[in-house]
Amino acid sequence: MATEIDFRQLVEEAGDAVIASDASGVIVLWNAAATRIFGFTRDEALGQTLDLITPERFRARHWAGYRVTMETGVTRYGATLLRVPALHRDGRSLSIAFTVTLLRDGAGKVEQIVAIVRDETERWQEERTLKAKLKTLEAREGIGN
Repeated sequence: MATEIDFRQLVEEAGDAVIASDASGVIVLWNAAATRIFGFTRDEALGQTLDLITPERFRARHWAGYRVTMETGVTRYGATLLRVPALHRDGRSLSIAFTVTLLRDGAGKVEQIVAIVRDETERWQEERTLKAKLKTLEAREGIGN
């Protein structure tokens, strides 16, 4: 028995953020998880560029890669999990992990880039704390010298 999937509901109810942007980098899709992770409501995010969540020091590199992907229709990231810093609405830094998907028109030209995003800030901070503790223990024991 075939089951019809309601993809709008799937995107809206997903635990990970689903963010789509058009050829110029303007946000055209922002689900509830994106609001939870980044703090911006759907109305605040839609129509804005990805600068909304991209730290200023990474914007030039982000846009250079974005333009190349839109022009060539090729991304080297595909199923690769990317880990980068991002911005929350309140200005604090986040650590996010995401994959991207290219959505194409009937002629095969990329129209949108969709990112599936997970907040890894807590995990990243825990890992950082553990590394610092390990470094302290190794120094105390004279390991690694």
